Amino acid sequence: MERIRHTQAWATLETLSTSVKRQHMRDWFANDKNRAAKYTTSACGITLDYSKNRITEDVLTALFELAEQRQVSEKITAMFSGEIINTTEHRAVLHTALRNFSGEPVMVDGEDVMPSVFATLDKMKAFTESVQSGAHKGCTGKSIKKVVCIGIGGSFLGPKIVTEALKSHQNKALDVRFVANVDACHIHDVLSECDYKETLFVMSSKSFSTQETLQNTLTAKAWFLQQGATEADIAKHFVAVSSNVKAATEFGMAAENVFPMADWVGGRYSLWSAIGLPICLAIGFDNFRQVLQGAYEMDVHTQTTPFASNLPVILAVLGVWYRNFMGAQSHVLLPYYHYLRGFPAYVQQLDMESNGKSTTLNGLTVDHGTGPIIWGSEGTNGQHSFHQLIHQSNLPIPADFMLPIKVPNQDNTHHAMLASNCFGQTQAMMQGKTFEECYQDLADQDLSDKERSILAAHKTMPGNKPSNTLLFDQLDPKTMGALVALYEHKVLIQGAIWDLNSFDQWGVELGKVLGNDVLDVIKGAKDNEHLDASTAALIAQFNRG
Repeated sequence: MERIRHTQAWATLETLSTSVKRQHMRDWFANDKNRAAKYTTSACGITLDYSKNRITEDVLTALFELAEQRQVSEKITAMFSGEIINTTEHRAVLHTALRNFSGEPVMVDGEDVMPSVFATLDKMKAFTESVQSGAHKGCTGKSIKKVVCIGIGGSFLGPKIVTEALKSHQNKALDVRFVANVDACHIHDVLSECDYKETLFVMSSKSFSTQETLQNTLTAKAWFLQQGATEADIAKHFVAVSSNVKAATEFGMAAENVFPMADWVGGRYSLWSAIGLPICLAIGFDNFRQVLQGAYEMDVHTQTTPFASNLPVILAVLGVWYRNFMGAQSHVLLPYYHYLRGFPAYVQQLDMESNGKSTTLNGLTVDHGTGPIIWGSEGTNGQHSFHQLIHQSNLPIPADFMLPIKVPNQDNTHHAMLASNCFGQTQAMMQGKTFEECYQDLADQDLSDKERSILAAHKTMPGNKPSNTLLFDQLDPKTMGALVALYEHKVLIQGAIWDLNSFDQWGVELGKVLGNDVLDVIKGAKDNEHLDASTAALIAQFNRG
């Protein structure tokens, strides 16, 4: 594939950006009463209003042309058909097969993977129902009341965020907790609230050897035995999501309680697999299946909808526009819904681990910007802290606002206030407030002209800050699945445009290797001669500690 900077669409966008930077969105809204309707589209229970973006029809046309020239449609087709698009690891990328309800086969190396997908779902359903009904008993005959889910990265974030977001659908008889940090404070805090007779541990690690996950699971096992349980009792209280059945059974788990993971499922795309077992336990299998259904419907939308109405494509090309042509280095996610507060962290891993790359598919160093810094927090809290930077700094920071129209068990006053803040922030970011308006507001103040001008300057907000608004009829399981899949496909599309492999993570792998090496030095299993002076000194100080 040719360098992206050599494409005609890139040249067109560079020219257009020079013009657009001199224009203001407030003028576009004033001159076009249909702008909001023109740039609003809906699919899968999600309405996207992208009218408050610094785009014109010419910009959108050029962005869609860039996507065509970068063969986005072909990359989407290649992923869904099981082609080896993770080229550095020689793997297919088929998390979409885990939510494939089309009835069609999905082939990997000449084999249809769908029978194994459905067999795993059946196994998850049976186990979930046995725990939720109380049929699965602990070692003393008591039913399970608390589930401790141990993982890290994609084996932790996806299930945790989805479970939090769907709190109104949770089974009240089960308290589901998540542990990831290898800092012992986390696991000990959770264990302090557990009764070993009524606690189930779900360990999620494809290899059964992920350092943090394995250590936390070993700590949980030691605690379990210290409470009075025996080695034979482990099988009733510990289960695993892993490909390493041998290691799980040697740990003490029952082979029938090891839930498999396929090689073609990446960690940050794995919540749809058996990694989603904690979601099932928290909200029930039927609701988990609705999460899969919502993602499947977004898959169909992504594959079949023209670019101009395609939600993931629109979000993706807008991100490319700001990253490559308007000077943005970050992108903020602002969910106006308390239970969705963890979603920015989920997208942070999904996006930054996927497209935080500087090498093209054929091994060249990129000569363009790639994945942005993803950050964010829940509204309205952020309005009283970092929104200040968005409103008045000279940094371009595109934002995604998210709001459910209906929420369960919430009074209208609270939700109306939440919505008003959400919509008011998008308006303020777009519209801003001119110096003249601020100066006029101070007319009745006892100020000299100089004082009035200085204060007006401080109060001036330039506006022209871009944002998308995503509205959901309600954040039910199906819509949650569609929302996660929307951002997955956005990442895929941006990776295709930037000519990246969005599905490896060599930086993460290096951190794992070096972390294990340093641990060996700390424990005295290796000398420190191969380390740099700084790392060796830090280890020495730690060991003296």
